[in-house]
Amino acid sequence: MVYLACVIAYLILLAGIAVWKFREVKDHSDFAVAGRSLSPWMMVCTMLAVWIGTGSIVGNAEQTYETGMAAMLLPIGTLAGMALLSLIAIRARNVEANTVPEIIERRFGPVARNLSLLSLVVAYMVIVSYQFNAGGAVLEVIVGDKAILDAPTATMIAAACIISYAALAGLMSLAWMDLVTGSIIMLTMVIAFPIYWFKAGGWSGIEAGFFADGRASHMSLSGVYSPTQLVNYILPVFLLVLGDANQYQRIFASRTAKGAKTAVNMMIVIAFAVELLIIACAWIASSLTPDPEHGRYILIYAARHYLALPLGCLFMVTVVAIIISTADSFLHVPATSIVNDLYLPYINPGASQKRIVRVNRLLVVVFGVIAYVVTFLFSESTGFFQKALYGFTIYGACITPSLVAALIWDRATKQGAIASICCGAVVTLAWNELGFVRDILPASFADLDAVLPAITLSVTMLVIVSLITRPSDDCPATDSQQPREPVNNA
Repeated sequence: MVYLACVIAYLILLAGIAVWKFREVKDHSDFAVAGRSLSPWMMVCTMLAVWIGTGSIVGNAEQTYETGMAAMLLPIGTLAGMALLSLIAIRARNVEANTVPEIIERRFGPVARNLSLLSLVVAYMVIVSYQFNAGGAVLEVIVGDKAILDAPTATMIAAACIISYAALAGLMSLAWMDLVTGSIIMLTMVIAFPIYWFKAGGWSGIEAGFFADGRASHMSLSGVYSPTQLVNYILPVFLLVLGDANQYQRIFASRTAKGAKTAVNMMIVIAFAVELLIIACAWIASSLTPDPEHGRYILIYAARHYLALPLGCLFMVTVVAIIISTADSFLHVPATSIVNDLYLPYINPGASQKRIVRVNRLLVVVFGVIAYVVTFLFSESTGFFQKALYGFTIYGACITPSLVAALIWDRATKQGAIASICCGAVVTLAWNELGFVRDILPASFADLDAVLPAITLSVTMLVIVSLITRPSDDCPATDSQQPREPVNNA
C-alpha cells in the first residue's frame, strides 16, 4: 500500500501542475508549442521524458530479460537518430511550424500532408495503446492481488487517468511535468544501477545467477542477435527518433534555434546513457529473477522486491511518470496536428483561440478512446517490445523520409513525397498483416520485419519519383518556407 500511496501522491502533484498551467493556456500556440518559451534544459527534460517511455522502461527491459547483455546494443538506434537530428535542429526550428505535417505540407502540398497525418495518427494510436497496457501492469504489480484488480480493469483505470491529464495539459503543462519526470529518470537510474550491482554480487554474482538456471548466453554481448535481428530492432528506433513529431514539437517550442541545437546535442549523450542504464539495471535484475513470469515487467518487479522501500517507491513513481508523460505526448501530437492542419485551414479558419483550445482538448479525449480500443487488437502474447517496433515502423517508413527531405533536400517533389508515404504504408501493413507476402519471397527474407523493406522502398520511391518529376511552383524549397498566416485571435 505504500507504493500505491506514493503513486497517488505523485498523480495529485501532476494534477496540481496541470491546474496551475491550465489557466496559462490562452491560445493555440500555448497548447501546441508552449508559446515557444522552452529553455534548453527544459527541452532536454521534456525530450527525454517523452523518449524514455514504455518502449524503454518496459519493452527494452523485457527484451533484456529474454536475451541478456546483448540488449545493450539496442540504444544504437537512439544514438544515431539523435546525432542526425542535431544536424537539422536549427533548420527545423527556423521553419516556425507547429506540427510535422505542416512542414510536409509547405513543401509537398495538402495531399502529402493528409497522408502523413493519417500515418501519424495510426502509428501514435498503437504507441499510446501499449502505454495504457503498461500503466495497467504497474497498477497490477503495486496491488499484487488479481482478485482485487485484474488486467483489463487496471488498463481502463490507467487509460482514464492518462486521458484526463492529457486533456488538461497541453505542451505548456507537459513541459513542466517533464521537467520533474526527466530529472527523476536520470537520478533514479544513476542511483539504482550500483544498488542492483552490489545486490547481485558484482560480475561474478551475475554470472553465477545466469549459469545457475541455464542462461549462460545472457553474459554475452555479441553472437546473440543475428544481423537480421539487429536491423529489425535498431532501424525502427533510429527512424522514429529522426522523424518523431514529439521531438520536433519540442524543437518548435524552443525559445531560439540555438537553444534547440544545444538541447538536441545534450540529448545525444543523455538519452543514450539513460537507455544503457535501463538495460543494465534490467540485465542485473534478471540474474536475480529466474522465474520468467516476472520477466515481462522485470524492472517494475525488481523495484518492489530488490530495492529499499524509499528507492523502490521513487522508481515506481518514475515508471508511472514515464508512462503518463509518453502517453500524454503521443495523444497531444495527433490532436494538435488535426487542429493545425485540418480544422483551422478547412473547417473553421475564423475560430477563436478559446474554441481552438477546446477542440484540441476534445480531440485528445477522442484519440484516447481510440487508443484504448486499439489495446484489444493485439493478442495477449504480443510483448511491449514488439508493439513498440510495430508503431515505430509505421511512422518511420511513412513520414521520416519525406520530413527529412522537406528540411534538407530542395530537389524533392510532392509526387516523390506522396509516393514515398504510400509505399511505406503499403509495405509495412502488407508485410505485417498479409502472411502470403512473405511466403512468396525468398527464404532469406523470412526473418526480416517490415522495417527494412518498407524504408528501402519508401526512400527509393522518394528519390526516383522526385528525380523524374519537376518541383511545383506552389511547393517552395526549404529555405523559402514561410509560416502560415496567423489564425483569428479573437
